[in-house]
Amino acid sequence: MASIFENVPGAPADVIFALTAAYKADTDPKKVNLGVGAYRTEEGKPWVLPVVHKADHIMVDDENLDHEYLPILGLENFRKASAKLILGENSKAIAEGRVGSAQCISGTGAVYAGAHFLSKHYPFKGAACYISKPTWANHRAIFEGVGIPVLEYPYWNPETKGLDLKGMLGAMEAAPSGSIFLLHPCAHNPTGVDPTPDQWKQIADVMEARGHFTFFDTAYQGFASGSLDKDAYSVRYFVERGFEMFIAQSFSKNFGLYSERAGNLTIVAKTPEIKNTIESQIAKAQRAVISNPPAYGSRVVSLVLNDETLYKEWEENLSSMANRIIAMRQALFDELVALGTPGTWNHIVDQIGMFSFTGLSTPQVKVLKEKYHCYLTDNGRISMAGLNTKNVKYFAAAVDDVVRNV
Repeated sequence: MASIFENVPGAPADVIFALTAAYKADTDPKKVNLGVGAYRTEEGKPWVLPVVHKADHIMVDDENLDHEYLPILGLENFRKASAKLILGENSKAIAEGRVGSAQCISGTGAVYAGAHFLSKHYPFKGAACYISKPTWANHRAIFEGVGIPVLEYPYWNPETKGLDLKGMLGAMEAAPSGSIFLLHPCAHNPTGVDPTPDQWKQIADVMEARGHFTFFDTAYQGFASGSLDKDAYSVRYFVERGFEMFIAQSFSKNFGLYSERAGNLTIVAKTPEIKNTIESQIAKAQRAVISNPPAYGSRVVSLVLNDETLYKEWEENLSSMANRIIAMRQALFDELVALGTPGTWNHIVDQIGMFSFTGLSTPQVKVLKEKYHCYLTDNGRISMAGLNTKNVKYFAAAVDDVVRNV
């Protein structure tokens, strides 16, 4: 008997996971992994934050901790602390009861929960979601997966290796009123290019004038600049302007809880009543997909965010990670300048966060992989966390070679 599934086509492998597999299979001792979207130490190892270690021990010693189901919308202390983290201690929206939230399966699950709600209840039927060009690959997959058309707005300017503000604003002005715009509040993935405060004001002006819906996806708060408040500037500015919005939050990067899938969808509504309605619909949908979220990661985050001493230590851990990334940007820039590598490389230090969009072409990346065993995505994005004082000279020399000869 033939299988009823014999005509189902296979799906392509995920780019990042395929890149990681190729790196692991490579036996060259000089190999460099610049594809992984996770923090690495100077020794190239994963880092469990010291404050997370402390939280682990506190939880293990807590005899009152159990393994009962969480509520459908998740751990309440975690949800409230997450919203306060992104919106600020003195958020007017929180004080007015207009802020809701749902614990989700990390940032991916938070984007999905918001996208699914919009696919069912957004009043502008047929509205498209506009994503930056380029963006995190999952953005397109998530919105298209729930039936929302996906279009792109210009973001990266290959000539200046910076923000294409004119193109971005032009796309916002041309988009039908009520379109959905997915924005990165800080440490844009994959470019590392963020708008300035003045540019965020211009973006907000157009978004408001055109009646577009704001959907922020923040995976790097505190990890980008080392300052939790600075990295939340754009979100808080939009809230002050009176925007309704969804904010997907991930604690994978800034807590190092990659496998624990701790995330939150923060909802900023016009009224407490509308907030309650949105929460109820998200709870209904979440019940059908995951029933209720996992507890461990959210308990770690909640414990740290709600304890003054642990919170202060977390800020120090964040600063440590951010400063190492910044130092590696400077080191790579200095090496390229010292080598006299053709082109300008200021964008390496001007960009922010884990990733840098180098401007390297796909053929150049191919040679970096095959000749130098340096693994990065075909669009030239590198994870700065993969660099350290032991391999940065080697990588810079490899870049110098491909820029000159490929």
